[in-house]
Amino acid sequence: MEAELTALAASGATTFVGLMATEAWTQARGRLARFLGRGERDDVIDAELEESREALIAAHRDGDEDGARDVAAEWRIRIRRALRDNPEAEQELRAILDDLAPQQAAGPTVAINHNTISGGHYNAPVIMAQWVNDGVSSTPRRGPGTA
Repeated sequence: MEAELTALAASGATTFVGLMATEAWTQARGRLARFLGRGERDDVIDAELEESREALIAAHRDGDEDGARDVAAEWRIRIRRALRDNPEAEQELRAILDDLAPQQAAGPTVAINHNTISGGHYNAPVIMAQWVNDGVSSTPRRGPGTA
C-alpha cells in the first residue's frame, strides 16, 4: 500500500508542478491548498504554493534543473505525508487529478512494438514502428486503394 501511495503522491506532485507555469495553476493551486490544508491552513499552504511557483519559474529561467526537481520533491513529500495521515485523502487526490488531467497539454504518444530481425547484416541502428506521433495533428495519409 505504501508503494501505491508513494506513486500517487509522485503523480500528484508531477501534475501540480507541471501546472504551476500554466493558466490552469490558479484553479489547481486552490484545490491543492484545500487538499493539504484540510480546511485549517489553506491560506498558509496557498502562499507556500505561490512561493514554489515563483521558485520553479526562476529555476526554469536560470536553467537550474536541480532547483526545479527540488520543488517537485518538496510537494511529493508533502502530498505523500497527507495521504499517509488521512485515509480519505487518496480518493480526494485521485478526483482532483482526474479533474485536472484534461487541462494538461497532450504530450508525445508512444506505443511499444515487439519486432524481430533475423538474417542479414546491419551496420546501423534499425528502427521499426507502427506509427510515431509527436502530438501534432496532421491530415490522414492516403495509401493505395483509398479515396
